[in-house]
This record gives sequence, C-alpha cells and structure tokens, in this order.
Amino acid sequence: MSGVLDHVMLRVADLEAAIDWYGTHLDYEEKDRWAADEFTIVYLGPEGMGEDAAMLELTYNHDGRSYEMGDAWGHIAVRVEDVDDAYEELMDGGVEDYRDPDSCGGDYAFVKDPDGHEVELVERDQGARWSLDHTMIRVEDADAALGWFVRKLGYEPAGRWEAGTFANYYVRPQGAGEEAMAVELTYNYDGRSYEMGDAWGHLAVRADDLHEYWDRLVEREAEEYRDPSSCDDRYAFTTDPDGHEIEIVTRDPESESLFSA
Repeated sequence: MSGVLDHVMLRVADLEAAIDWYGTHLDYEEKDRWAADEFTIVYLGPEGMGEDAAMLELTYNHDGRSYEMGDAWGHIAVRVEDVDDAYEELMDGGVEDYRDPDSCGGDYAFVKDPDGHEVELVERDQGARWSLDHTMIRVEDADAALGWFVRKLGYEPAGRWEAGTFANYYVRPQGAGEEAMAVELTYNYDGRSYEMGDAWGHLAVRADDLHEYWDRLVEREAEEYRDPSSCDDRYAFTTDPDGHEIEIVTRDPESESLFSA
C-alpha cells in the first residue's frame, strides 16, 4: 500500500560481517541483493514478515570507506516477546553487552551491530519476532517534524511519551497492517542541534505509483531533493525538516526481484 515504510538503510564497512550478525543473532534472511560496480545493496528481514513489514537495507561501498555515526539518527527497534529473555539470548550468543534491561528500567534494552548502529529490543505482540518496530530519528522542532509526517506523508500519531528532558512521538502510515514499522521522533528540550553523519542512509516509503506519489508530495510542498527523472524514474528522494532523507520506492508484486520497479 502507498505510504507504508518499506525499509531503513544503514551503511556498513564489512558487508559479510553485517549479514552474519543479523542472520546469526536476529534470524534475518537475505531477501534480495543488487551488486553494482561501486556498491552492493542487500535487503534483510525475518522469515514470515508481513506484507506491510519493513526490511533492513545494508549498503556496502566497495572503496573501503569508513563512516561517521552522527547523532541525528538514533536506532532501529526490533520486536521480541520478552526483553529479558531476548537480551539473555543475545548475550549467550556472543553479542556485546551494551544497555541491559535493568539499566533501562526493565522495559527495553539495547545492543549494537558490528558497525555501531544501536538496536533496541521492545516487547510487542504484533509482527514477526525480531521484525522492525520503529526507527528513531532526532528532530530539532517537534511541531515541524510532526506536521511534516502528517501533512506530507499522511501519517497519523501513534503514541507519545514525555519525560523531564525529552519527548518521543510516534507516527505511522494510516491503514497499514499492525506489523508496519513506525517512526519515532525524539525531541530534546534543551534546543540542541544534531550532526547527520553518513553511517545512516534513509527511510524509504513505498508508493503504488512513483510519479503520482511524487506529484502529491510536491503539491504538499515537500522538498524536491532528487526527483524521479534524476533517478532514472525508478525512485526519488525528499527530505524532512531536519534533513533526514526519505526515499520513495515502488515494488512490483509479480517480479522476482525487489529492484524491479
């Protein structure tokens, strides 16, 4: 369906190490890959993920570059039945101890992948085990960020949590299945600014019709960052008010490859 989050892209320094980590510890399987001269893209996700579930895209550049994490992106979050059991399972499997459930009030926990991307464990009843629950991005103006996702993408508020120094706001596509990934917007009250870094790439939104969806975004005054014609009419990019890149992609349900528009 148009508007559902298709994937979140991370850049990795060692593709095989990243694939092995997600496959060994989160039971992710390779859904598809595309190898070009300069880079390789691999889609991963758990077995049995629903139609509206989001994938993880790993991008590996062949020139051996390293990446800066920045702090404008926060983490991806995966679903588990029990945070304590899941964290213990990861520790037994050799994952490095980072933020255990006790240090997070017992409600969630964090580990890191080989490239330093943070992976949160959250308890959820919906979706496949280890499937992507949300991606957290940090924003400098909560009102502007919420307005952008609601007005530009047609998303709906899906929860909020306010603490003494920050607030988390969740938005998700209207009408999407319960396994669909949400976006967590984190707003710190101290007025800080953020560095984007390049270890994170983008969020991707699925569209039934690329040009139709793009025209609607332009009508709603979204940033024309990379229009379809500049991307060989295969995809397009806009940016949110904080500069996070949002890709628009289409999928052909009858194609054997996810890369066929």
